[in-house]
Amino acid sequence: MEQTQNQNKIFPEAGDGLTQKQCYYRALAAKDSRFDGIFFTGVKTTGIYCRPVCGVKTPRESSCEFFNSAAAAEAAGFRPCLRCRPELAPYALQQNLAHAVWQRIADGALNETDLEHFSEQVGLSSRQLRRVMLQEFGVTPVELAQTQRLLFAKKLLQETQLGMAEIAFAAGFGSVRRFNALFSERYQMAPGSIRRASDAGGDGVGLRLAYRPPYAWDAVIAYLAGRAMPGLEAVIEEKGGKAYVRSVRLDGIDGWLKVAHLPDKQQLSLQVAPALTPVLMPLMARVRQQFDVEANPAVIQSHLALDNVLATQIALTPGLRVPGAFDSFELAIRAVLGQQVSVAGATTVAGRLVMRFGTPVTTPFAAVTHHFPSPQTIVGLSIDQLAGIGIPGARAATLQHIAQFALDGGLQRKPAGSSDETVARLKTVRGIGEWTAQYIAMRALRFSDAFPAGDLGLQKAAAQLADPPETRFTEKQLLSRAEPWAPWRAYAALLLWQSLK
Repeated sequence: MEQTQNQNKIFPEAGDGLTQKQCYYRALAAKDSRFDGIFFTGVKTTGIYCRPVCGVKTPRESSCEFFNSAAAAEAAGFRPCLRCRPELAPYALQQNLAHAVWQRIADGALNETDLEHFSEQVGLSSRQLRRVMLQEFGVTPVELAQTQRLLFAKKLLQETQLGMAEIAFAAGFGSVRRFNALFSERYQMAPGSIRRASDAGGDGVGLRLAYRPPYAWDAVIAYLAGRAMPGLEAVIEEKGGKAYVRSVRLDGIDGWLKVAHLPDKQQLSLQVAPALTPVLMPLMARVRQQFDVEANPAVIQSHLALDNVLATQIALTPGLRVPGAFDSFELAIRAVLGQQVSVAGATTVAGRLVMRFGTPVTTPFAAVTHHFPSPQTIVGLSIDQLAGIGIPGARAATLQHIAQFALDGGLQRKPAGSSDETVARLKTVRGIGEWTAQYIAMRALRFSDAFPAGDLGLQKAAAQLADPPETRFTEKQLLSRAEPWAPWRAYAALLLWQSLK
C-alpha cells in the first residue's frame, strides 16, 4: 500500500470534488505542516519555490505551480526559497519503488557510484530507472542527484562555517569549480552570497533536521536510553534537555555525533565531529532513519486511531516514532542478544561486546569510548570468545552467522523488496527466527508494517487493552488483531510497548 492512498484523508474537503491542486493550495494557505516535504510550491511571479510551511504571504492560486519534489521544481526553472529553505523539509516517505530509489539518490547514492552500477543495485536497467523516475517525478536520476547536491551544499552554507572546498566535496561534487558553476547557473547567485553565521555550539559541525509535528521526543529518547549499548552510545542530560550521543565510524573516518531536540523550531539539532565532514551526507541519512524524521504523524495516526485502543495511546503520546538504528549491523546484533532475555540483560551483554571487541575512540562524552566491533571482527572471533560476554554458545554462533550475512550484503534494504521478502531472507540465517527478523525489519531496515507478534510484551499489552481485558494473546491472536493496523503496524507496536510503561 502506498502512502499516497492515505494523503487525501488528511483533508475532509479532498473528497468534495476538489482537484489535487486545489487541495494543495488549501494546505499552502493554512501553512499545514502535515504536507511539508510532500509537495513544493513554485511561485511564477517570483521564480522561487517554497515549502507549504513558508512564512511569506500566501501567493494567489493562479501564481502557483505544485511539484512533488524539489528536483521537479528546479527542473521547471524555480530557485529554492532562502526563508523556508526546501533542503530542510522532511522527505515524502512513500512506500513504492520510485520513492525508495528517490530516497537512496537523495541520500547520496550517486555520489558513490555511477548510474549503471546503481541501477544494477536497484534491480533495473539504467533505461528502466530513468523511465520510472521521469514518470513519478518528472526528472532523471542525474537531475535529482544534482538538485540534492546543490540543496545539501546550500544547507552547509547556511548552517556551518565550513570552507567552500569542504562543502563542495561533502555535497558530492567532484571539484569546487563544478560546484561554483552549477550553483551560479541554477540559483543565479554565488555560493558565498547566502552565507549565514553558524549557531552551532561546542567543537562540532552543527546541522538541523526538520520534522512534521508532533514529535514525541521524550518517549523516543527514553526508548533509546533503555537500549543504549554502554561504551558506544548514551543519553545525556544537558541544559536544554536530554540528548543522544554516540561514536561514529564511516568509510574509515572516526568521530562522534550528538542529537538534541529543538521543539520551538520543530527540528532536531545534529552536532558531529569536524573530522566527519567528508561523510556528512550519508551520516545525515542515517540520523534521519534512526530518529524517524520522515514520519507523517497525521497520516499514520489518522489510520491507527480508527482502533479505539490505539486511539487512547495516540492521545497519550502524539507523534510517537519508531526509533530506528544508526547502523543496521549493530541493531541486528543487539536483536540477537535480546533473544529470550530482558531489555536490561541484553543491554548489559551488548556493552560487554562493545568494550571487549570494539575499537577505542576519543570523544567529548565520558560515556562514549568505543566503536562497535565490525562484522569482520565478529566473524574472526571464536565461539568461546563471544560466549565469554555471558551468552550461550548457540547465540554466539548466531552472532557470527549474522555478521557473515552482513558482509554478504544481507542487511542492505533492497528498494523493490517487501517486508515479507526481507523477513524471509533474514530467517535463512541460522538462529534468526520470526521475532528477531521482524524486529530487525522494523528498526534497522525501516519497514513500517513489520510487526514482531511473537513479542511477549506486545501480546500482554494488546490483551490488557482489549475490551474486555485478557491475560495475554497468543501470537496468532495478536496477528489477527493487528490486521487492520496495516500498513503501520510498526507504529502500533511502539504504541503497545508504550502502554506498558
